[in-house]
Amino acid sequence: MARQLNLILVGPPGAGKGTQAERLQSDFGLAYIATGEMLRANVKAQTELGMAAKQHMDAGGLVPDDLILAMTAERLEEDDTRDGFILDGFPRNLAQAGALERQLQQQGRRITAVLLIEVPDEEIVKRIAGRRVCVKNGHNYHVDYDPPKLPDVCDQDGSRLIQRDDDKPEVVQRRLLVYHEQTAPLISYYEDRGLLRRVDGMRAPGEVHDHIRALIATLLLEDSL
Repeated sequence: MARQLNLILVGPPGAGKGTQAERLQSDFGLAYIATGEMLRANVKAQTELGMAAKQHMDAGGLVPDDLILAMTAERLEEDDTRDGFILDGFPRNLAQAGALERQLQQQGRRITAVLLIEVPDEEIVKRIAGRRVCVKNGHNYHVDYDPPKLPDVCDQDGSRLIQRDDDKPEVVQRRLLVYHEQTAPLISYYEDRGLLRRVDGMRAPGEVHDHIRALIATLLLEDSL
């Protein structure tokens, strides 16, 4: 089998994983597999797995590991993952990490690297809690990084700007708490296997991208020696 580039992106909400995933997709032609998108696609297509997951989602519960694992296994069999993939939002815990490792072994594949985009909690709160969206057409702003010309008024359609409920500081803090509880063991797990690579997420997006490309180039070079 040709050399694959199989990556896992780890980092808190608001760290810029989606932005970096888009750039890596473009750079290397990788399939981008985000847990949320995968769930929504299965629900929309009314697959057997999607309908089972929807029952848990409608009840306000978490989708069980076995359903997520089954969806991921199916997704990794699709043609666009042939040259590699980027996983975002999965695995979320040690049980999922172990199951993913076994799945890949059965396919004769392995993880190339786990990229941890590190951003301090206070910066994450600032990034997310500063977001504003207009009520009419959903135009996005940020009170510090991309403010409107007039406070709380959309530049493009004049409608009111609001803060989404899930962007409020107390909600972001809860999301961060869950992230740290779930992710801390994963960081140790992948670090012990020599797969973890740390990336400074406080840099500008272009600099973060350059750093990740340099890391990947080194990994590919080492693998070819």
